[in-house]
Amino acid sequence: MSSERLTCDRPSGTSRRSAARLLTALLMACTALLGTGAAARAETAGTGPTASTIAEALADSPVYVDPSYEAAVNSAQQDALVDQIATTGLPIKVVLVPLKKGDAFGGNDRALASVIKERLGQQQLILITTDKYGKSLTGTEWPTDAHQSRDAAAAVGFLKELNDAGLAARVGKAVELINTGNGTEVYKAETARIDKEYSARPMLDENPSGSSSGGGPGTWLAVAAVLILAVAGTALLVRRRSPRHTAFTFPDAVFAAEQAADEAGLRRQASAGILALGEAVEHADGAATPGLSRALDAYDAAGRVLDAAQGMPDLVGVLALVAEGRSALATDPGLPLCFFDPRHGRAVRRTSWRPLGRRERVDVAVCEDCGQALHARRSPQVLAVRDQGRTIPYFEVAPERSLWAATGYGSLLSGPDDTLAARVGTGEFSRARQRSAGRGAAGE
Repeated sequence: MSSERLTCDRPSGTSRRSAARLLTALLMACTALLGTGAAARAETAGTGPTASTIAEALADSPVYVDPSYEAAVNSAQQDALVDQIATTGLPIKVVLVPLKKGDAFGGNDRALASVIKERLGQQQLILITTDKYGKSLTGTEWPTDAHQSRDAAAAVGFLKELNDAGLAARVGKAVELINTGNGTEVYKAETARIDKEYSARPMLDENPSGSSSGGGPGTWLAVAAVLILAVAGTALLVRRRSPRHTAFTFPDAVFAAEQAADEAGLRRQASAGILALGEAVEHADGAATPGLSRALDAYDAAGRVLDAAQGMPDLVGVLALVAEGRSALATDPGLPLCFFDPRHGRAVRRTSWRPLGRRERVDVAVCEDCGQALHARRSPQVLAVRDQGRTIPYFEVAPERSLWAATGYGSLLSGPDDTLAARVGTGEFSRARQRSAGRGAAGE
C-alpha cells in the first residue's frame, strides 16, 4: 500500500486483497503454491530481478537493493543497514525491489517472501520487503513471529517521525523495532493514535506538518475575512429571495481560498485513512464480519484512486471510499460522508433536497450543519471545483465526466450492491477521468 497502506496477506485477484482470519486457510494454501510455482516463474519472468539473483546477492550481504531503488537507498545507506543488522545478531534480510504484475513474483509481496525463503533454505529468517506499491514495508518471520516482525514493519508507516523520511530510514526503524521486540506495542499505539485523530478531526487536514502553502498569519486572516464576507453576502441574498431551492455562488476569492488550503495535507489524511482501514481489515474477525469483502473492495479502490488522484475532488473521493470500507466492517453501518462536502465528515441523517433548476427532489446524506442550513433555506457549504473555466459545486459536473458527481460521494447510490468501490472496480472512475480530460476540464 502507499506509505499508508496495509502490507500483509492481501492476495490480488480483480484488485482484491484479504488479510482476515476467514481467509487464513486459503492464504496458507496460496502461499504454499506460490512457494513452488513462483520459484519456477522466477527463472523465466521477463521483468525485474529473479529469485535466484536476489538469493545469490543475499549470500554475500543481508541487504539487496534493486537498481531502481539505489537513489533512495544509496551504497552508504546500504552499508549502514548491513552494520545495523549485524549488531542485532538476528537472521534479518532486506529485499527492496519494485513489485508489479507480470514480474517474477506476480506483483505480490507475500509471493516474494515465500520464494526468497525457499531459495535461501533458512529455517530461521526475518525478511523485510517492500509492498507491491514500493512505499510501505512488510515483515515476515519464520518459523514464528517471535520478534513481532510483522507489526514492526507495519508500524513504520504510522510513525510521525518518519512522515518525510526516506526508504533507508524506514528500513532502519523496522530493524530497530524488530531488535527491541516491541513492534506490536508501537504498532498498537500508533494505529490507535491514527484512528483517534482520523475520527476526531475535521475532514480537511489543518496542515499538521506545520508547513505553509498560503502565506503567514496575515494571509490567512485576509482569506478568513473574504470567506466571512462571502458567506454573509450569500446569506443575505438567500434570505432576501427565500427560494424554494438552494442556489450556490462562488466568488473567485472564495475559490482561491479553497485552493489555498493544504492539498498535501488532505493527501496525507487520505493516506492515513487508507492505512487505518487496511489495518482494521487485517484484524477483522472474518466469521463475525459479513461486510469484510466489501471493506476489502473499498480499501483497494481507495488505494487506486489515491494513486491516480489529481486534485481535491479525487482526494475527497478517497475519504469517501475509506468511510464506505469502515461502514462495511461495522455491525451498524453508518451513512456516507456529507453529500455537500464530504470533508464535513460522516452524515447524521438523510434529507430531501431539490437541486437548482430541477423539478425532482433527491435524497441526500447530510451532516448536522448542512441539514440545519437546508432547513433554514440557507446555502450549505459545498465542495467547489473548476470545470471548463467555471467554479461550480462538484455535483453540477456532468455525471459522465465525474464519478463523484454521479454518486454524490455515496449519497446517490441505488442500493447495498451499488457501491463506490464497485464503480471504481468496473472502471467508471477511469472512464470519467478520460472523458473529463477529453473535454479539457480543469478538474472533476
